[in-house]
Parts: sequence; C-alpha cells; structure tokens
Amino acid sequence: MLRLYAVPQFPEGVIFQQDGAPPHYGNIVREFLGTIFPQRWIVRGAVMAWPPRSPDLMPLDFYLWGYVKQHVYSECINDSNHLKQRITDVIHSVTLDVLTHV
Repeated sequence: MLRLYAVPQFPEGVIFQQDGAPPHYGNIVREFLGTIFPQRWIVRGAVMAWPPRSPDLMPLDFYLWGYVKQHVYSECINDSNHLKQRITDVIHSVTLDVLTHV
C-alpha cells in the first residue's frame, strides 16, 4: 500500500511518521522506509520518535481523521472508486487555515 499508493503522492523531502503498530514494524517495512525515507522517518524506539499520546499527534488522530470520515460519509458511497474520490476530495478541501487552528 505504501509503495503503490502513498509514496508516489508524497512531496519531495516529506518526513514519514510510523505509528509503531506491530504489523507496521516488521523488518521488511523498516527496510523499505529506510530506503525511501533515509533519515526522514520516525518510528517507535528511534531517537526522533514522538512519545505515545503526544500533543503533536493528537490533532491528526482526533481531528483530521474524524473530519475526513464525517465528510466522506456525508453521502452514500457507491463503490470503491467513489470512496477513493470522496477521500481525495475531502483531503484537498482541508485548508491551511483549518490545520493551523487545529
């Protein structure tokens, strides 16, 4: 999923933050992230790792994903293509002003 869908959409120089869930912490995943994001990815136990429940992460967990879900599902979803388009549209509708206030 990262290789096919997420990484191709990331801007150059992005810092990737890993959530530390066990399936996301396997050797193959860490090797991939180390190759794609050299010195630019954050994972549990690393020097750059953020502590769990960090205030820096809470807006993403408690605001952005809730906002996206609320707006994506504000209309009936017909199929997976429609769902993908709704997610894309909602993410693009989030303004810098909204994120700054969060």
